[in-house]
Amino acid sequence: MPQESEWPETDDDETDGSSASSTEPTAGDNDDAEGDAESDEPTAVTDAVDPTAGEDSTNTTETTTTLGAVTASDDEQPTQTDLPAVGAEEAPRRRRGLRRSAIVAGVAVAALALLYGIDVLINHGDVPRDVTVAGVDIGGMSPDDARDVLHEELEPRVTQPVELVAGDVETTISPEKAGLALDWDATLETAGEQSYNPITRLTSFFTTREIGVVTSTEQDTLDDRITELADEVNRDTVEGDIEFDGAEPVAIQPQHGQKLKTEAATELILNQWVTDHPLQLPMSTESAHVTRQAVSTAMDKIAEPAVSGPVTVHGEGTDDSLEPKGIAGALSFHPTDEGKLEPKITSKKVAEGVELESTEKTGKSAEIVFQGGEPTVEPAESGKQINWKKTTEPLLETLTGNGPREIDAVYEKDEPDLTTQEAKDLGINEVIGKFTTSDFAPDSGVNIKKVAQEVNGAIVKPGETFSLNGYTGQRTKAQGYVSAGIIQNGVPAEGVGGGISQFATTLYNASYFAGMKDAGHQEHSYYIDRYPEAREATVFMRPDGTSVIDVKFTNNYDTGVAIQTEWTPSSITVKLWGTKHVEVESVTGERHDYTSPGVRHVTDAQCIPTAGQQGFTSSDTRIIRDADSNEVISKDRNTVVYDSVPKVICEDADSDDDKGDNKNKDDSSDE
Repeated sequence: MPQESEWPETDDDETDGSSASSTEPTAGDNDDAEGDAESDEPTAVTDAVDPTAGEDSTNTTETTTTLGAVTASDDEQPTQTDLPAVGAEEAPRRRRGLRRSAIVAGVAVAALALLYGIDVLINHGDVPRDVTVAGVDIGGMSPDDARDVLHEELEPRVTQPVELVAGDVETTISPEKAGLALDWDATLETAGEQSYNPITRLTSFFTTREIGVVTSTEQDTLDDRITELADEVNRDTVEGDIEFDGAEPVAIQPQHGQKLKTEAATELILNQWVTDHPLQLPMSTESAHVTRQAVSTAMDKIAEPAVSGPVTVHGEGTDDSLEPKGIAGALSFHPTDEGKLEPKITSKKVAEGVELESTEKTGKSAEIVFQGGEPTVEPAESGKQINWKKTTEPLLETLTGNGPREIDAVYEKDEPDLTTQEAKDLGINEVIGKFTTSDFAPDSGVNIKKVAQEVNGAIVKPGETFSLNGYTGQRTKAQGYVSAGIIQNGVPAEGVGGGISQFATTLYNASYFAGMKDAGHQEHSYYIDRYPEAREATVFMRPDGTSVIDVKFTNNYDTGVAIQTEWTPSSITVKLWGTKHVEVESVTGERHDYTSPGVRHVTDAQCIPTAGQQGFTSSDTRIIRDADSNEVISKDRNTVVYDSVPKVICEDADSDDDKGDNKNKDDSSDE
């Protein structure tokens, strides 16, 4: 009859139990045993046994096993069926699992290979499954079918305007006017055929690939249309600001700048112009710094209150009002890094809007005046001027605050450049250089008199350089100069300011004999017999006041110099007053290297005929001696080459221009 067997409960019993069933079955026996074990019922295991547990295990696992019937003969004792070791059952089960996985994998691979082969046979030469052209799906179609579908879907579009979106601008272009035409064959060729790569064929079931179209185009026509499009959509960034229309503030709202990326836009249009939706053209953008809120705040808090009424400016002895229009002209706004608008007051504009000149007095420097032929110091006078920068410092707060709309003018002293005492200390007490020229035409005399009046009384402090052009500035009709004789392009002509060269020569010689340092002069191009050879000078200034040829000298002594001029209708005299330090001697060299005059035919309406004059080379040597010891301080030689004066023949404009010497060899002038 069936018996119930229990696992040993002690270490010793477990060891004995293991020994009783330790006989290892053969491989064939194991297979049979496994088969029997699978068919025998029932076997119940109430607790798993760790197959790795060895003889040294200290944990006792209680297992109840119900076995099949045990039979025995009358003279034999019933025996217990041997159980296989627990660890011995796991390895065969793992091997069975691996065999099953390999079989499943093999079947799957075979199935996929079969499907791949079928797909290759069926779809060989077709358009790849994932391809779309301008949004039209032609994937998996034969080339002929794909061509038909594309013609059906796209042909109506090729004549329709192409809708474009460029930033915030929406527009269209005409394919015909842009030179766009669809190349059907090249487009299908670009689509290609199904790939033999199994992975590519597999992923094509789940993806979409837009290839665009191939376009044949007239590139110049398209480029012109793209340029027109760029002109239409491009715009500069407009920074938020506030301007004034008279006294009315006007808000300038910020606007982002945008610029069409022409190359990328061209490529996009060529690829996608037949698509069924507007093309978003690539743009570059530039953001404005100032925000709309900042403009609104500046308008409400600053601009509108600022021009809400006049501001009274209190001067010394009188007041005046800065009206709203004047405030608007002086108030401006500038963007900050934080995107706000910062107000700024231009003090010069405030000064222009207020009449307080009567409260100011310009400082007057001491002057050297000549009374009775002697230099006299005319005292300096201090003045006072409004410092508008300081005056306007509280103006912005006054314009935007709730207090009285008034400010006080801030005055400061206007000190003279040369004080009375400084003028007296210059040592201007005797004539140290003097020169006179004469024989000038009446019109030249007008200009000589004018320039002499301007220069009379000029002071040259120790170390300073006097410049005739710099001192007088522009010499035009607006300053009282008239047209008179000049030398232009080497021949006599007329121009405004003619005759000034005679004053320049006179001034140069006065400074020469005063021992001043020559800081720059230039002789006339040909010799004029009323001037000393190699010791004369010319000047030239353009109408805009640009100095071209100048007369300059430097006061290289420790005492000052004052210039006195004396004009008569027939002569001009220049005297330099100061303290005499040196005696000056001039030695003129012999003429040599004569040149013969040429002939020049001139057709200009202002042509002045001349008989011609020889050219030559000459020199002048200045010897400077100490006034007290008479010792030679310096000896400087100046050599001058004078051009010959051509014989000028005046002709009508239609006469032969090729006669004689070349005309107009330069464009310089001598006044």
